Amino acid sequence: MLILLLSRHRFWIKFIAYWLVGVFISLWISIFHISPVVAQNGPEQCAAITQPLTPEEMGYAQSAWNYFVDNVQESSGLSNSAGGYPSGTLWDLGNYLAAMNAARWMGLIEQAEFDSRLNKFLTSLGELRLFEDTLPNKVYNSATGEMVDYGNNPLERGIGWSALDIGRLLAAFHILRTCHPQYSEWMAGILSSWNIAASVRDGMLYGAAVLPDDSTLLVQEGRLGYEEYAARGYALWGFDAPQAIAYDPFDFVDIYGLQIPHDTRDFQTTNANNYVVSESYILDAIEFGLEGDQADYARRVFEAQKRRFEDTGLLTAVSEDNINQAPYFLYSTVYSNGVPWAVITENNELHPELRTLSAKSAFGWRYVYPDDPYAHKIFDHVKDTTNSGRGYYAGIYESGLYDAQPPINDILTGNSNGLILEILYYKARGHVPMLASGSAPVSVPTVPAGENTGDLPPPPETASNSEPPPSESAPAAPPPESAPAAPTEVASNPAPPPPTESAAPPPPTSPAGITVAAIAPVEKPRSSACSSVVSPLNITDMRYAKTAWQYFEANHAPSGLVPDRSDLDGVTLWGVGDYLASLHAARAMDVINAKKFDERVRHLLGALQEIELFAGELPHRSYSTLTLEPIDYGGNSLPQGNGWSGLDIGRLLASLHTLKTCHPEYTDVVDQLALDWSYLRVVRNGRIANARLAQDDRGRDRIRVKPAEILGYEEYAARAFQLWGFDASRSAVGGNYVTTKLEEQAVPTNRSQPEQRRRNELLNTTSTPFILYGLEFGFDPQISSLVEAIYQAEASRYKRTRTFSASGTTLVNQAPYVVHSTLVSDGRDWVAVDDQGEVIPHSRVVSTAVAFAYHTLFPNSDYGRELWLATLDLYNQQLGYYEGFYESGGRRAIGFTGSTNSLILQALLHKNTQQQPLIYPHDDMDSPWWDAIRNGDELGLGLPERSRPAIEMVINEQGAYWIAKDTEVDVALLPGDLIREVPLALPLEEKKKRPHFLSHLS
Repeated sequence: MLILLLSRHRFWIKFIAYWLVGVFISLWISIFHISPVVAQNGPEQCAAITQPLTPEEMGYAQSAWNYFVDNVQESSGLSNSAGGYPSGTLWDLGNYLAAMNAARWMGLIEQAEFDSRLNKFLTSLGELRLFEDTLPNKVYNSATGEMVDYGNNPLERGIGWSALDIGRLLAAFHILRTCHPQYSEWMAGILSSWNIAASVRDGMLYGAAVLPDDSTLLVQEGRLGYEEYAARGYALWGFDAPQAIAYDPFDFVDIYGLQIPHDTRDFQTTNANNYVVSESYILDAIEFGLEGDQADYARRVFEAQKRRFEDTGLLTAVSEDNINQAPYFLYSTVYSNGVPWAVITENNELHPELRTLSAKSAFGWRYVYPDDPYAHKIFDHVKDTTNSGRGYYAGIYESGLYDAQPPINDILTGNSNGLILEILYYKARGHVPMLASGSAPVSVPTVPAGENTGDLPPPPETASNSEPPPSESAPAAPPPESAPAAPTEVASNPAPPPPTESAAPPPPTSPAGITVAAIAPVEKPRSSACSSVVSPLNITDMRYAKTAWQYFEANHAPSGLVPDRSDLDGVTLWGVGDYLASLHAARAMDVINAKKFDERVRHLLGALQEIELFAGELPHRSYSTLTLEPIDYGGNSLPQGNGWSGLDIGRLLASLHTLKTCHPEYTDVVDQLALDWSYLRVVRNGRIANARLAQDDRGRDRIRVKPAEILGYEEYAARAFQLWGFDASRSAVGGNYVTTKLEEQAVPTNRSQPEQRRRNELLNTTSTPFILYGLEFGFDPQISSLVEAIYQAEASRYKRTRTFSASGTTLVNQAPYVVHSTLVSDGRDWVAVDDQGEVIPHSRVVSTAVAFAYHTLFPNSDYGRELWLATLDLYNQQLGYYEGFYESGGRRAIGFTGSTNSLILQALLHKNTQQQPLIYPHDDMDSPWWDAIRNGDELGLGLPERSRPAIEMVINEQGAYWIAKDTEVDVALLPGDLIREVPLALPLEEKKKRPHFLSHLS
């Protein structure tokens, strides 16, 4: 009986408990509207499929949907942002909702599955803890619903909220309540539990961040593109943010002749990126529709990517994406923070080597502009290659875009696959936006003063006679010195001195230019033994070559000369050598035709015949390209001159040798020009010298002749003099070098010569002279050991720091005008210095010319290729290549020079002639130069004693290179990774007896 009574007692307790729970649940559900719902008839507009997907397109859609089949957590119904990783942002949860809706109406899932998925999703979303009980945290563990950081580490407090992500979710919610109104109250109930108004202030969107001291900071969020999109999402639910909807503050930047809109609030001023990408415009197109200026701007952003392809041959469709390697998330942009085509992290760190062809962007542009051939081209390149069957990979790395097995950015994300599903649904609806016109405010710009946002202009002309646009030309040079001082010796491309702190006098009125007559026509072109381009350049190399040549077109003067830099009408002998080398390279690659080559060469030779000589023996250090008068490095007239540079003369002699060797019809004129100069003091006792005009303590003019000792430049110039028979053995590469350990490499700092150490010279090590040496003379064993250490140090630094390094001398348009980005400068590693050796903070430049040269000189090196890819976009189509970009911040180093564009042309020629040295032996030993030597130097010009070159080209298993005659190869001098059995050096004239060497080199 007792047991029976106890049993009945427990029964009534359970009954009462269950009754109370039932009452409570019923009340709770009735208040918060979260009871599961069943299907109702959706609005006709969502179900209206007017352009059904083709079977292929259904396959694309199924693959994209499979991502969500695999990546929605069973426990929560929430989706992963990235495949297999249980973490989800609010933006990506919005992607899942939009994808789910698209899948339903395209027939990928039935209504029952849709309801099941959405019920579980909304239930979990409503249960998420909010940051400070205000708004959802930026990211959650998608399996547990815990607040986490971006590393998926649980955080009790969270990391803040993102207004942009909230805007994306609000847009997705509106799509759902439009297509599935039975869920409207449930979604409204969730949103009513959030304090959305806290993220809108003064008409702008604000996110929240947690500072290191654990305080909360509200920060304005959004830049042009995503800001307007997110604000439209807010407006759909009654939260107006008119300042965020408006385009202002914005401006335009010229990219490929297109005025591309960008937010003026950049990283440098606001610590937030103002990237211009594809996705925000694609989202606007498929959800809200493109109207007015937004339609115009979207088209411009697309066209810019098309024109990049037309210019570079590289298919371009850029956006932000997760990537499958560090740093794991990148923004591939049309423009960001002052840098066109920047590829950046959230912290504005540049990674141009990781640019990808974005799959979602390619899909988007294909269906937003269905009749555009380029949109089809990018789509065709990704539609199968990035399709895993269980979702679309994010894209293809540009570095191997056309490889047989291209490097895939094989990461699966909800963002890519959700957007692809939305895009395909947009197509199925007949290219009708998801949301009705007028459902959200339209952005209206205030056109910046002086701008016109009219029709798209045609691509810019690249004809040789086109004038550069004033807005793109480099700023004028600073005022010249009033009392010029003797500048520090530099090997090439001197620059104007920095302006003084005091008020400078206005620049002198530019003298009227003169027109120099070309020399008389020479005989018809003759064949030569010089290597020719194996086959026509591919489309991309031809575009690079034409762009580099454009510098010489844009800056050619009536005098026949081309200035060293575009902002100063002056040229050095080194610059003349650059121009002559560029003429040869441009002709060899068919960038210019034979007629233009002949006209330009004869005009230049005419100018060289007219220039005055310093002390009647050798050309002055620099000349005005307007008047041919001697000037100082600041552009000031200097009638008496200030000396000559043996290094610069060496550069010109190398180019003159190439001219008469590869174009023998000019041999007599070239030799007569060289015989017009005196060499008595420029090469003495095997050493190259420089001369400078100075005054003694009594005020009398004195010519001081001293050895020319600048590491790399001296070795290069010595080889040039040796081509003409001079004994420059003490300046040529050889002997011992002082080195310093840098990135575990023995990097040379100076020649081990007692007199040099006593003179306390400024010791800079840059790569510029060494790469020119390699392009023209090849790498003999000793120079190879030096260059290999330099290159490997740069590559190792990049591997260690992920900072690109191409350490050259660059000429920029702001003080100090000359920047030596050194490996070592007087014992200081990786510093940028001016001509006086003073460190210039944050001014190291990644040299465009060095990047191109490294790519051909080290063709099998990954670093050389990555570096080259990072510089491909550093040019103006009408002015040539920029000097490079700053390591710090990635800004372009503004400046256009003959040196950079000449090196790029030579690098391209080297690449397209099987990486053989560009300087070839001269066959005609009966020319006027050699006759004058055999006749005993009757005019006393200081000619060589022997009537043959002091060096010869040899070919062995290490390649082709120039060395002193009778030199034996010392295997011990070869770089460690190149040491193998070395056959005897073979003179080039014996090459025909060993034809298999040519096939080996090819």
